[in-house]
Amino acid sequence: MTPDSGAGIRHPFAEAPAEGTATEVAPGILWMRLPLPMTLDHVNVYALDEGDGWTLIDTGMDTKRSRAIWQHLLAGPLAGRPVRRVIVTHHHPDHVGLAGWFQAQGAELLMPRTAWLYARMLVLDEQPVPSPEAHLFSQRAGMPAAMLAERATARPFNFCDVVAPMPLGFTVLNDGGTLHMAGRDWTIRFGSGHAPDHATFWSGDLILGGDQLLPGISANIGVYPTEPDGDPLADWLHSCRQFQPLARDSQLVLPGHKLPFTGLPLRLVQMIDNHLGALDRLHDHLAQPRTAADCFLPLFKREITGPAYGMALVESVAHLNHLLHQGRVSRHLSPEGAWLWQRI
Repeated sequence: MTPDSGAGIRHPFAEAPAEGTATEVAPGILWMRLPLPMTLDHVNVYALDEGDGWTLIDTGMDTKRSRAIWQHLLAGPLAGRPVRRVIVTHHHPDHVGLAGWFQAQGAELLMPRTAWLYARMLVLDEQPVPSPEAHLFSQRAGMPAAMLAERATARPFNFCDVVAPMPLGFTVLNDGGTLHMAGRDWTIRFGSGHAPDHATFWSGDLILGGDQLLPGISANIGVYPTEPDGDPLADWLHSCRQFQPLARDSQLVLPGHKLPFTGLPLRLVQMIDNHLGALDRLHDHLAQPRTAADCFLPLFKREITGPAYGMALVESVAHLNHLLHQGRVSRHLSPEGAWLWQRI
């Protein structure tokens, strides 16, 4: 099947729902937003009408503000009917943050097994200072010495800071499986790269895309101390190509961030080409040995400082690892203990 790519990307809903309100994007499907304390300042969540209650898709982070907004949503747009099921697309905190809170109130939790294992492991792994492995990872990536020293004694981001405790017990979602929600049958299709085994849901001309299918922005593709030599970018490119034969311009994609959109065939091409172009620019940049921290300009077309630095660093490592796996670069350690990368 050849993907349909005859139309551009369009946004049928020009504005996001205001805080504490919901927009019906399809029969029985409500779109809501929760705030995030970061540059990407929101996450989309969805409620699917099951008649006697609701199925939620993703939850936002566990903060006092998010809990208060949910209480308002439950009493208002969700009409006081109970949340029966919570479905989490992937393990990142802005999507799984309040899953355990809903679970403790009686909701069934459904998510991919890999996502549940990551989330439950991370919520139990509280660290007062960066672990030796995390410190070494930052050093190998070329984090400046002053920043490395400052972070060595400071409390790092901990999953449990913004993710509610997760009780034992969940229902697994499997790639290729089906799920009945809001009177529809949905096919579960996994992607990877942004997060392993990221669940997306396809039903006719509707897709619940999570962070695997976003308009206008690129999902972060990062390497972390858990898998320092991993190649998530290969997984991402493979997932995008696997989705291409299934994509049609008529499909309405309900994403984890930004606005719902149509034009998925074009968007998948953009998502692939964005990284292929970045890899070529990075390869050219490595005519001289560079650390991962030296590679922001060719990758992002600007230098990165402030709160976004950490996300840029892990994405830089991901692109360098991909070139290494392709045999296009080599690396060796500098006297400071950082990997120096150079094209072959």
